[in-house]
Amino acid sequence: MARMTAADAAVAVLRREGITHVFGIPGAAINPFYAAMRHDGQLEHVLARHMEGASHMAEGYTRTRAGNIGVCVGTSGPAGTDMITGLYSAMADSVPILALTGQAPVGKLHKEDFQAVDIAAIATPVTKWAVIVLEAAQVPGTLQKAFHLMRSGRPGPVLVDLPIDVQTTEIEFDVDTYEPLPVAVPAATRHQVERALDLLDRAERPIIVAGGGIVNADAAGLLVEFAELVDVPVVPTLMGWGTVPDNHPLMAGMAGLQTAHRSGNATVLAADCVLGIGNRWANRHTGELDVYRGERTFIHIDIEPTQIGRIFAPDCGIVSDAGAALRELIAAARERPRPDRSAWVAECVQRRATLERRTHFENVPIKPQRVYEEMNRALGPDTRYVSSIGLSQIAAAQFLHVYRPRHWINCGQAGPLGWTVPAALGVCVADPDATVVAVSGDYDFQFLIEELAVGAQFNLPYVHVLLNNSYLGLIRQAQRSFDMDYCVQLGFDNVNSPDLRGYGVDHVKVAEGLGCKALRVHAPDDLFAALQDAQKMTAEFRVPVVVEVMLERVTNIAMGARIDGIVEFEDLATGRDDAPTSIASLAE
Repeated sequence: MARMTAADAAVAVLRREGITHVFGIPGAAINPFYAAMRHDGQLEHVLARHMEGASHMAEGYTRTRAGNIGVCVGTSGPAGTDMITGLYSAMADSVPILALTGQAPVGKLHKEDFQAVDIAAIATPVTKWAVIVLEAAQVPGTLQKAFHLMRSGRPGPVLVDLPIDVQTTEIEFDVDTYEPLPVAVPAATRHQVERALDLLDRAERPIIVAGGGIVNADAAGLLVEFAELVDVPVVPTLMGWGTVPDNHPLMAGMAGLQTAHRSGNATVLAADCVLGIGNRWANRHTGELDVYRGERTFIHIDIEPTQIGRIFAPDCGIVSDAGAALRELIAAARERPRPDRSAWVAECVQRRATLERRTHFENVPIKPQRVYEEMNRALGPDTRYVSSIGLSQIAAAQFLHVYRPRHWINCGQAGPLGWTVPAALGVCVADPDATVVAVSGDYDFQFLIEELAVGAQFNLPYVHVLLNNSYLGLIRQAQRSFDMDYCVQLGFDNVNSPDLRGYGVDHVKVAEGLGCKALRVHAPDDLFAALQDAQKMTAEFRVPVVVEVMLERVTNIAMGARIDGIVEFEDLATGRDDAPTSIASLAE
């Protein structure tokens, strides 16, 4: 049996588990693992600028392709604590990532050694498992269990803490006999799906709520097949967006308080039966439960047993992997007569054709609705969008069009500021040939902005649409030079106005200083050309390209506290010549 250090064994296990990329920052307590990676020479390392950024890169990497597991690696102490936000984000959205941290020597634990912190205890609430390995011979088995847990049941992150002396200890390990443990996922039975179909068949106006569990199960194709088979409209959640193409006749729109469509909310309110698959009934989707539930019948299928009944008790609850449930549902539905739901489907299609929000505005400063209209025009259906939190995410969900699973890569529950840049870089690593477009506000952009340098260093090109409704840095510049014309161009006619507030950052200069390219857009008619130019620049320079769009300071975006009380601020786009990317036209 071969002898090797535990660090060498750890690298060998990662390779046997299919890992090809690692995101992280070297440091004293994890350097034996880095030396093992360098000696092995097979794992590609992406050097982050901050360990939280590395954890979000690992998230973006995992979320991009089925089967991916992102790995983030850092030293002891603050490297691990910096990963906590990424672990929380991954746990909240059921995303498997592996965090490997260095640690002080075993003999120094509990002695307040330099950068020695009980990271396993800190990480336990935001992981499926967090463990410190005290015996070198247990490193392979611990990692084997880690991968098994990440993939089994509801996916999620794991942290493994490796003391430096454990890493350097020699052990006996037969790499050739190592095999990943079989993945354990619950599967719906025929009896269970028959019960669900009985409830569905009794309904006159049923809908399917498609959650992120369908994406995790790589089951979007099965969802569409089932929806077409039973002729039931689909309302995706924010995490399930893309499981049914936006221009599919059975796509009824998203529902919720913020990231929703008028048609989606109206369809939920009109429905009498709801089949939820791989969703959590999250509050941004449901709003006030008395309105959302109404007198409707609910069927809930989820991979995690404790999700059934967590928010409310369904009429039928099934613990199952979304893919396994859909396969059984399809098989059972094929043996049943197909109900005639043509009138209900036509009603849902009509809602989508007549309840679309207006996007075409000529205002200067630019209204964000126009930005998404031009993005729909300039970007193709294969674009992978990345977004985290804030009005930019809310408006994107209301106005963008998504046609593929894993093409809306979104931090759903946690929503940490700064997530977008590193996650987009992780997406680029996972799919280097993709058109990747990130969307964020100016404040989110400034958190972890240093990670743009990673994109420049490792040639990870993507377009970052930066929606800036804060002008202070530019206004101050104009004030200093008494450039009245520039202030007017920015939408202000008084350089001495006391009401000019913001964050005082020239994002174009910062991006260029980090080795990237950047454009700034002031007028709505320039948006389309700027987006096209940015795509050309990513191809030419192979670095991130920031498109900073100067927005009006305040935009009222539709939202509310209950799905029957969304406050709308703009008229409808239906029938307007200035809405060339309407769903109605896309579906023709």
